[in-house]
Amino acid sequence: MTNTYIKSLFILSFSILLFGCGSTSPAGGRGLILTPVENIDATPLKITDLTEDEKKNWGHLDLVADTIPGMSVNKAYDEIIKNKKGTRTIVAVLDSGIDLNHEDLDGVLWTNTKEKAGNNIDDDGNGYVDDIHGYNFLGESYNEQLEYVRMLRLNIGDAATLSKAKAELETKYSEALQGKQQYEQILQAVKNADTEVKKYLKKDAYTKEDLAGIKATDETMQRNLAVLNQMFSIKETIPEVIKELNDGLTYYSEQLNYNLNKNFNGRTPVGDDAYDLTDVNYGNGNPKNRFDDESHGTHVAGIIAAKRNNGKGANGVANNVAIMSVRAVPNGDEYDKDIARGIRYAVDNGARVINGSFGKSFSPKAEWVYEAIKYAAEKNVLFVHAAGNDGANLDDPSIGNFPNDQVKNGPEIADNVITVGALNPKYGSELVASYSNYGAINVDVFAPGTDIYSTFPNNEYEFSPGTSMAAPAVAGVAALVMSQYPSLTAAQVKQIILRSGLPIKTKVILSGDTTKSASLDQISTSGKIVNAYNALVMASKVVAGQIQL
Repeated sequence: MTNTYIKSLFILSFSILLFGCGSTSPAGGRGLILTPVENIDATPLKITDLTEDEKKNWGHLDLVADTIPGMSVNKAYDEIIKNKKGTRTIVAVLDSGIDLNHEDLDGVLWTNTKEKAGNNIDDDGNGYVDDIHGYNFLGESYNEQLEYVRMLRLNIGDAATLSKAKAELETKYSEALQGKQQYEQILQAVKNADTEVKKYLKKDAYTKEDLAGIKATDETMQRNLAVLNQMFSIKETIPEVIKELNDGLTYYSEQLNYNLNKNFNGRTPVGDDAYDLTDVNYGNGNPKNRFDDESHGTHVAGIIAAKRNNGKGANGVANNVAIMSVRAVPNGDEYDKDIARGIRYAVDNGARVINGSFGKSFSPKAEWVYEAIKYAAEKNVLFVHAAGNDGANLDDPSIGNFPNDQVKNGPEIADNVITVGALNPKYGSELVASYSNYGAINVDVFAPGTDIYSTFPNNEYEFSPGTSMAAPAVAGVAALVMSQYPSLTAAQVKQIILRSGLPIKTKVILSGDTTKSASLDQISTSGKIVNAYNALVMASKVVAGQIQL
């Protein structure tokens, strides 16, 4: 599963301390704001911090008007869509379970009107019982191993593959163990400092300004103040820091207990043979999240479709969509079988866009997924996939990222896949997120991904980073285009999104390494960042026959 919590960055910020001490066209119609290119690359850098509203909506803002590299979503609504609803478009979220009762997703869920809820009968004959809002391919399971750990447990693969898997497990287990130990030490240091400062100030809560007023008379207090001051540089309050640290500790603990535990079998509750594509009698019609921390699918769904301007939480990109929940991504690596069947389920039940915010480095049954992607292409369905969060060049043959739309940098197997890298809200050399994968062959385009505000289970809202957040932003744009121009094919919409983006010529830092930089056309097939306004303008011209793709 694509990791949305970039824990290593948080560790790095602490370890040093604790272990070392818009333009328009000429008259007659709207033009693409990407011309002239020089105007964009000359956009001034934003030197002030984002406001709270900007933080929550930066992915919808406009680069030229706001100096924030969003997708011009608000501009698209204000100047193009206005009150036009368009055709309702079904978007399948192939992910963990979704909170089907969330206040900001109420009314945007896909409903299978041919199925009767709770009667344990496949009323519509589609092969799935009681699938009212989608389907659950995980049953009651959630925690899972990573694929290469499963392959070692089950002895799946040739000798070379298993040798590579063994080496990967040894490396990652050691890293996870070290990460857990670091988080435990950092968390304890912060808690100790927090307790002592509260006692000194005789207050249950304090600010950075309160710390500035403390005169440290001994080495212990000096260290406590140093620890807490650094925490305030990362989060606004110490309780937020402690929550983040606890989340990190949970992340590494789950890696050790489940993801990297060779003796764990998370598939047992499901009851099928996960490596037999003909064994289909499993799962159920309830694709709701099973745990509060099973939040990934809910967050993704909100980025695409949270009700706009309803006075609650977040605004989705698309205004007239129906979210189909396909629960197929566990807390660990997804099974090729579930992804292949999930894609086919979405296609057969009317989805026009499928969002896949997941990925893994080993895929023993990749051909099952490739065939499903081809099937989606034949049925005119777009598949949007997250590029992954390893800060790696996916064009390197030694690095796997499944699924994709080609094998070993070869020709595309289908014309309906968009692979998306992640952007920071900071225009300039730091535009591309340090964690985002990239590749001139394997990544198509970039979109807002860092600290995206969206829905969380139990009517909550949170910020999360990752290419997992960039993909649904693009899926939302695709749905928006299809809704307004339903005659367009999936292949056409892909080309519109890639060609209508903003071409950024300025070099960006790669993988957070200031010695590595490249322009976007060197690290993606399009060389662009997605722009909803431009996409709608181009779509209108394609439909009118003014532009040939």
